[in-house]
Amino acid sequence: MKKIKNNIINLKTPQKGLLLTALVFAQFGFGQSKPDPNYKGVVGKTLADSKEYWIEPVKAREGAPNVVWILLDDVGFGATSAFGGLINTPTFEKLANNGLRYTNFHTTAICAPTRSALLTGRNSHAVHVGGFSHTSMSAGFPGWDGRLPSSAGTIAEILRDNGYNTFAVGKYGVTPDEDATDAGPFDRWPTGKGFEHFYGFLGSQTDQYNPDLVEDQTWLNGSTKLNGAEKDRSKNEFTTDLKGKHLSELITDKAITYIDRQKHAAPNKPFFLYYAPGATHSPHQVEKQWSDKYKGKFDDGWDAYRDKVIANQKKLGLIPSDAKLTIRDSYVPAWNTLSPDEKKLYAQFMEIYAGYLEYTDYEVSRIVDHLKSINQLDNTIFYIILGDNGASKEGSSIGLIDESFRKLSDPKIKEESLKSNLAKTALLGTPAATKENYPHGWALAANTPFRNLKQDAHSEGGTRNPLIIYYPKGIKTPGIRNQYGHVIDILPTTLETVGIKAPETIRGIAQDSIQGTSLAYSYADAKAPSRHKIQHYYIFGSRSLYKDGWKASAPHHPDYIDITQNDALSKKDEPSNFDNDVWELYNLNTDFNERVDLAKKYPEKLKELQAEFDNQAKKNNLYPLIDWQDVLRQRIHKKNK
Repeated sequence: MKKIKNNIINLKTPQKGLLLTALVFAQFGFGQSKPDPNYKGVVGKTLADSKEYWIEPVKAREGAPNVVWILLDDVGFGATSAFGGLINTPTFEKLANNGLRYTNFHTTAICAPTRSALLTGRNSHAVHVGGFSHTSMSAGFPGWDGRLPSSAGTIAEILRDNGYNTFAVGKYGVTPDEDATDAGPFDRWPTGKGFEHFYGFLGSQTDQYNPDLVEDQTWLNGSTKLNGAEKDRSKNEFTTDLKGKHLSELITDKAITYIDRQKHAAPNKPFFLYYAPGATHSPHQVEKQWSDKYKGKFDDGWDAYRDKVIANQKKLGLIPSDAKLTIRDSYVPAWNTLSPDEKKLYAQFMEIYAGYLEYTDYEVSRIVDHLKSINQLDNTIFYIILGDNGASKEGSSIGLIDESFRKLSDPKIKEESLKSNLAKTALLGTPAATKENYPHGWALAANTPFRNLKQDAHSEGGTRNPLIIYYPKGIKTPGIRNQYGHVIDILPTTLETVGIKAPETIRGIAQDSIQGTSLAYSYADAKAPSRHKIQHYYIFGSRSLYKDGWKASAPHHPDYIDITQNDALSKKDEPSNFDNDVWELYNLNTDFNERVDLAKKYPEKLKELQAEFDNQAKKNNLYPLIDWQDVLRQRIHKKNK
């Protein structure tokens, strides 16, 4: 004992203190660690003195429904026949006719912010995805770094921890570029965000016939950056026999495989499937059997399309009976002013897009039919969002086939580009059409009855997308719902519908509050007042604030079209200016598609909403304001430069 006391006196460094602890434990027998405080068994010296305890695995409630989220890309409000469009989508129509159509549902106006908000139930800047997770479109600020925080758990993490199996197929879009290599880290890949299996692509777009394909944490083909260098995966050990198959077919096959394996192993366990095809984002690629269905059907042009679709939407009761079309956007010419060659070319672009969308509907039908064949359809909830933003403005005024943007403000360049496209019409829709996207005029038509396009966060054309909810067990009376909704509402709607509370922690990490509002209150009550009262929008300069039916909005210039299409603007390198933006004011309660600007009539109301935008921006880490000039001139993401 005296020897131990002497050691205690002499041990004064941290290292010697650790030695002291070990000596005391060894001398007095304190070596057995204390059991977990939640452990309910008995640990004795022998098995006879002990009682085993096993933690029961978490199980979903008896009869819990499967959940399927379907998110399409770049579709437009007036594209599908389910919402009055001229493109045949029988699967979406059938689900809508037997479920609910939401006409006042919104996205963020561009893909990555929409997906981050959808998956987390929180505003995109609040979860760090004000722009993208791509290196060139993220910045070192809390709302802009493109890295989903662990404090904003995804729907997959929540359902997984409540007894669901979780799968994702298709487009993910919120994994940082720097992490998307064979070396990871993998915590922001889908498998690090609650999905037990993933099959698809991590980026924003991919070739439909040669995709940058990943399964779980393994690259299958395509290319990825490894240690800063481009590595071609089509010629290495990861090559698989995928050639000739469309990405939509591949992800549907894989989704069905995941479901079947799960149901074989655990027939009564529910699953969550996140089905996010690349369609109808560019490149528009599809087999001729689909696009040939539309031969000649768009020859009368985009103005006629808009007229037909708004009439259909009135007949379906989707919009007010006295609704009128907005004025054609300034960057879209009247169809009757085009040359015969332009009309022929542009109509072909739309034929390909239409076939692409109908084919996507068919692939969704395979999921629906399979669930019916295994007696799971009636116990499955579908949330179908027809587009993560409005129809795409990224196809230029004349369309793209296999080349990127040219500065079409120069008449000579525009003429040359048009001739190039006319010479390549045989490539339309094929695997060789690696950049294919339709002209602005068709994007505007696909957004009928709204104005403006994807990226335009100030406009309903950028942010309003159709939502279909189908749930035979929970929705008894099909119909139309006009309540205001936003993409952050789908997560809390899902949780309320399946009977799960939002967790305070996920695997030991405290969770931020979910910002969305459940839409479940509207299932049985078409006349229930909207509960989502306020919502801000911001995409690279374009911004708006919605509050109780009123909307203040600020289009921002130069925008994406200005910079990419105008040679003079592209050469200027002036600081971004937001003070020159002219704010507009709309009463969506009486003017749902923003035809009458009330800014001058109600200046105080405009000031109120502008102040609220600033308040929401500060709460959600929206600042600093970053626009397309900052992105395209590489003023952001300077850490490695």
